Amino acid sequence: MNMTVTKHAVVIAGAGPTGLMLAGELALAGIDVAIIERRANQELVGWRAGGLHARTIEIFDQRGIADRFLSQGHIAQVASFASVRLDISDFPTRHNYGLGLRQKHIECILADWVGKFTVPIHYGMEVTGFAQDDDGVDVQLSNGTTLRADYLVGCDGGRSLIRKAAGIDFPGWDATVSNLIAEVDMTEEPELGIRHDALGMHSLGRFEYEIRDGKVIYPKTGPIGVMLTERQLRTSSEPSFSDLRDALIAVFGTDYGAHNPHWISRFTDAVRQAASYRNGRVLLAGDAAHIHPPDGGQGLNIGVQDAVNLGWKLAQVIKGIAPESLLDSYHAERHPIAARVLRNILVSVALRRPDDRTQILRETMAECLAMDEPRRRYAAMMSGLDIHYDLGEGHPLLGRRMPDLDLTAAHGPLRLFELLHGGQPVLLNLGEPESFDIAPWTDRVQSINAQYAGPWELPAIGAVNAPTAVLIRPDGYVAWVGEETQLELPEALTTWFGPPTVV
Repeated sequence: MNMTVTKHAVVIAGAGPTGLMLAGELALAGIDVAIIERRANQELVGWRAGGLHARTIEIFDQRGIADRFLSQGHIAQVASFASVRLDISDFPTRHNYGLGLRQKHIECILADWVGKFTVPIHYGMEVTGFAQDDDGVDVQLSNGTTLRADYLVGCDGGRSLIRKAAGIDFPGWDATVSNLIAEVDMTEEPELGIRHDALGMHSLGRFEYEIRDGKVIYPKTGPIGVMLTERQLRTSSEPSFSDLRDALIAVFGTDYGAHNPHWISRFTDAVRQAASYRNGRVLLAGDAAHIHPPDGGQGLNIGVQDAVNLGWKLAQVIKGIAPESLLDSYHAERHPIAARVLRNILVSVALRRPDDRTQILRETMAECLAMDEPRRRYAAMMSGLDIHYDLGEGHPLLGRRMPDLDLTAAHGPLRLFELLHGGQPVLLNLGEPESFDIAPWTDRVQSINAQYAGPWELPAIGAVNAPTAVLIRPDGYVAWVGEETQLELPEALTTWFGPPTVV
């Protein structure tokens, strides 16, 4: 008997922020995509990530959805290194701040955006295995059915089945310390805030909060959010309520009458990164590609940025616009970015050690970061505003994020990010109008003539020379900078957006 197998261009395992962002990027490009999510619904149990960095907010602004997040979150200076806050309010960006917003809200906003594209999300289902061949991937599901896809992307977290089944190594550093995180009712009112002691760092707070004048303000009532460093390393992923009570007593001398745990989980300081982000037609993004402790709030942000880097490339390959080799640039660009994040987190974890000698080192590091140049450099790095893809030598803009300029075009004022709302690349001509002929690519690249009279400035770098023209990828990064007499533009257009169309 012949069985009908549902076919999609892309199947994504995981409906967290990374999977949802990737689905939105693909759907925006007209790609048929489906998501498989093991949770029964979008409801997220636990705290997970708690905010967005400036570059991620910019990315949402590039798609015209930043206001959805800003309306629900709390603007604050969230960039930090080794627990030292780093102010970016003087940075040349429209979003020179971070956003306090719990992951459950971030996921709901992204799910609503993806829902506008009618992307199917199959809840209560898991990918149990897959088999890939030259033409696609057969994806086996927990309900006994199979999906056929051109590509499978694992956005299924640090214990990724997709990564393991693809045979992709996950080297890194084993855990040295473990932490409990939970939400629980307490009979007694604890002292909320962060505590450092011989065991490590601990905190008590509430899930919902406000930020007023840079300070976190919690409501008077409600369950207590707990984060505790455990006395002994434990790597079991299933902590008990007894574990939580014992850890509270070890730190605070009391469990504050803890009862009715809403949820309890454990995380460690293990740091690992996939050796490759791709095996044939199977790719990895987000925590499936890299895991680390939550220092600096990096995880969700680099996962979303993985998705935006991959989405437009995968769409062009599926459409036949670009060769499959374009997908190799995903690993080439994103692997070094995550490797740098992991290195920084290893430093941050080392500086969190509770001994007196490390305390002196922390104080010295804080003194260094109080200086303007180190503060700018590290703040740009931690906020994602200094990301630089190696696209060759040339203008400082090459391979970096394009600033959201206030342009003047023929029809009036124009914000540059508005040109990226549809996920299309842009050739921005700031010189003599109509001086670039890109007719063989006009079916896939926007050509915009505009003027800009303001300064050209990049975070951590400062002022740069004003270019005559820039080629901007759909992810907002500059693929080419040049003059109308330069010959490299057709080469850049072909590299990133496929060969010319005969006109």
